[in-house]
Amino acid sequence: MMVKNPVGKVVHYYDKIGVSVVELNEDLSIGEKIRVLAYMGEFVQEVNSMRVLDKDVCLARKGLKVTIKMDNKVKKDDLVLREEG
Repeated sequence: MMVKNPVGKVVHYYDKIGVSVVELNEDLSIGEKIRVLAYMGEFVQEVNSMRVLDKDVCLARKGLKVTIKMDNKVKKDDLVLREEG
C-alpha cells in the first residue's frame, strides 16, 4: 500500500507502558487525531500528550523524536498519519 506524506513513523515501542517513539516528518500538536497503520491493523486516536527529551510539549516540530502514549500496540516502522476531518 502506498501512503503519501506520513506524519512520522514508529522507531521504538515500550510495550509495558504502551508508549511509542515517533520520528516526525511533519509538525504535530496535542489534540490532533492520528491514524496509525500498525501491524495488527489500523486505528485512530487523539494525541493527548507528547514528550520530547523527557519534557511535555504541546507542539513537536518536524525532525524530532517524540514519545506518544498509544491506545493499541504498535511496532517499529508502523506509519503515523494525520487523520483528516
